[in-house]
Amino acid sequence: MTGRVAIVTGGTGALGQAITTTLLESGAVVAIPYAVAEERAALESRLAPDRRARLLAIAADVTDESAVGKFVRAVRDRHGRVDALVNAVGGFAAGDLVSTSRSEWERVMTLNLTSAVIACRAVLPGMIAAGSGRIVSIASRAVIPPQGGFIAYTVSKAAVITLTQALAQEVRGHGITVNAVLPSTMDTPANRRAMPDADRSGWVHPADVAGVVAFLLSERAAAVTGAAVPV
Repeated sequence: MTGRVAIVTGGTGALGQAITTTLLESGAVVAIPYAVAEERAALESRLAPDRRARLLAIAADVTDESAVGKFVRAVRDRHGRVDALVNAVGGFAAGDLVSTSRSEWERVMTLNLTSAVIACRAVLPGMIAAGSGRIVSIASRAVIPPQGGFIAYTVSKAAVITLTQALAQEVRGHGITVNAVLPSTMDTPANRRAMPDADRSGWVHPADVAGVVAFLLSERAAAVTGAAVPV
């Protein structure tokens, strides 16, 4: 990834930080749209100066198509191109279909699916013109097969997999790969707070997920597209 330019949405979250750090360690330039200044500052404080210099953080709402378009243009103006996109924004909600309100359904769909659609739409014209690109979206192992009890999350993350597979077919002739990574329960502070009594022995560390993402963005994975990779 040395010298390549990657956008990571959700780059200040637990998984997003692991992905951002992994890509910076590989020599990439990483651009992240952020919503909370404190989270951005916390991420930057953990980076060595040389890696901090290759991080571009710009305030932007990833659910706003205009804001994302402006963000992508800013990245291209500064670095000349966008080689890779990681859609790591997401949100969870429990509840069956009857108990899930319309507003909650739309919130989860917007975070998990629409944000990925918006980001892909913003970067694809440049990738198509360049004849190359890498897109990786974060789905979930919990939705294969589809599960009940958190239906908005299940449907939205399953839709991310379908988006990945359909988009891979659409851009196959342009040198662009599109893949999804499906983590099982990750060992994050939020999950520890939400499930304090759970057996964490089988939980996945975000760094392991980040490693798979980095591989799919690399030249070694040039022949891999349309895949849904469980971790």
